Amino acid sequence: MEELNNRMDISALILAKNEEAMIEDCLKQLDFVKQIIVLDQNSSDKTIAIAKKYKAEILSSNNEDFSENRNLLLSSAKSKWVLYLDCDERINKENIEEIKKVINQNTHSAYYFPRKNIILGKWLKHGGWWPDYVPRLFIKSQLKGWHGRVHESAGVEGKSAYMKNPIIHLTARSLSLMISKSIKWAKIEAELRYEAHQSKVSILKTIKAAGLEFINRYLLKKGFMDGTIGLVESIYQGLHQVMIMVYLWELQIRANKGANNK
Repeated sequence: MEELNNRMDISALILAKNEEAMIEDCLKQLDFVKQIIVLDQNSSDKTIAIAKKYKAEILSSNNEDFSENRNLLLSSAKSKWVLYLDCDERINKENIEEIKKVINQNTHSAYYFPRKNIILGKWLKHGGWWPDYVPRLFIKSQLKGWHGRVHESAGVEGKSAYMKNPIIHLTARSLSLMISKSIKWAKIEAELRYEAHQSKVSILKTIKAAGLEFINRYLLKKGFMDGTIGLVESIYQGLHQVMIMVYLWELQIRANKGANNK
């Protein structure tokens, strides 16, 4: 009980799905918070068992909407502050000391952390990947909710500030993981564009989307300065745009067939 009382008044909130390879190291670093909540999205591996080992409270969700799941986590938090982390994000002693400092100062409602994105084993400093500020720490009562199915944003009352020390993001650890994430996100982005009535997909539009993304990442945002991985990632982001356009094209074709069959 004394150990729990010495912890910071923070609820750590984590989304997880089949994260047995990453969640343990994520949970190990949270021994300074009073509450850990893991929202599991139908994991078929040892994710839940590992989370229980670290005394995490478990929520379950069939929803693939990131914002809805983050809001569900928020509603279950009991502490004054909430700290969102992904299973592939890592914090260190400097982060913890900085968190303690800003909590004691209590001058802002939300804090953005710079994030080092490790892609295929390399920290990418260019191509739009750094400093990649992400909102992670909030006064619970000031966080009014998350919005957006992908690239979700937080609605906050009060002032926001930026942390100095970065967190580590162990994303894109292999090509297979990159592809699986892209499939998931590209489908959602295509659905959003379809719902927004984006114009009909064409070969020219698809090539243009991929080319502009590559130019933006590799040239304008200097991805070339990250060497081979910078080139690979810039090409891959262009291909991601192609995936979005193909999924959008499928939706448009399906809708046209349905209209013609009426």
